[in-house]
Amino acid sequence: MSERAVALLQQLGYSKVRDYSGGLEDWVQAGGPLESAPADHSRPMTASIAPNLQVAPDGLVGRLPARITSARRWNNAALEFVEHLSTLHLFLIWIGTIAACGLGYWLGAIVGEHGLIEAGRPVGDGLSGLASALYFSFVTATSVGYGDIVPVGAARAIAITEAITALLIFGAVVAKFVSHRQDQLVEEIYQVTFDERLDRVQSNLHVVISELLALTSICETPSLPIHRVSARLDSAVLLFLGELRTTHDLLYQPRLLVEEGVLSSILANLASALDVLAELLTCLPADFVRSQPLQIALGNLTRLSEEICGTCVPHEYTPRLVFWMDRIQATAGKIR
Repeated sequence: MSERAVALLQQLGYSKVRDYSGGLEDWVQAGGPLESAPADHSRPMTASIAPNLQVAPDGLVGRLPARITSARRWNNAALEFVEHLSTLHLFLIWIGTIAACGLGYWLGAIVGEHGLIEAGRPVGDGLSGLASALYFSFVTATSVGYGDIVPVGAARAIAITEAITALLIFGAVVAKFVSHRQDQLVEEIYQVTFDERLDRVQSNLHVVISELLALTSICETPSLPIHRVSARLDSAVLLFLGELRTTHDLLYQPRLLVEEGVLSSILANLASALDVLAELLTCLPADFVRSQPLQIALGNLTRLSEEICGTCVPHEYTPRLVFWMDRIQATAGKIR
């Protein structure tokens, strides 16, 4: 306890206050009592040792999903279900709910359970009764409630359920109309961002190729500056890995359609960068020590490149793109 804290406690009226600047050691020397909790030997002292990462079937450590279970709440599932329905589907469901409830009121009159009262008399089971039941169902669904027809008995529960359900569905229909334009704007923004990302991939690949060619020329000099080559090689390979991962995701999980010319240019640049990288690695002297980030990046680079081929990707591409994919996979074997 600091001297300032002691002074504050004394101002509050505490008299038996003392500053033990040495902590617990001063307290023991001053004769203060100590209490120790009994040791718990029921559990082994392994809490500080974290479990090992799980090994995927392909032998890579830590590649399995982080979540063990994928349970979802019912409300999230319901929202996702409504989100996937179109505006027309929601409107038809709304109409169907009204019609089903109207038929329910009318069938009650047929079996003798008159649940609707109009002008003081039960609604009949004829065609006029069906029209009155459907009319009441529409009035209930739109929450107008004129009061010319009122439910009684079990029909009240049906009317309450119909009102709640119809209002929720109609609200979803209105929300779909309102968000339609917003979805269009988001899609346009995403398309522009996506095109800019593809342009940036091509620009970065040109930078990688230029850097690798410069390192290859340095490697051919008699006096090789190892420290300069090592730092620049790490930076170039990490940049190369990032763009390769982007292209890999694009081939395996395409969200938007990409023009053949753009994707062909990206794959051709990837193949050229792999060729230059393979040549550079063979040019390095035998005593060149690869850093740990470089080794990890080269391993990931080789793995991703070997997964790019005409028969590996889950989608069908044009023959020109398949040619460059197979070229990338074949060049990856040289780096390994």
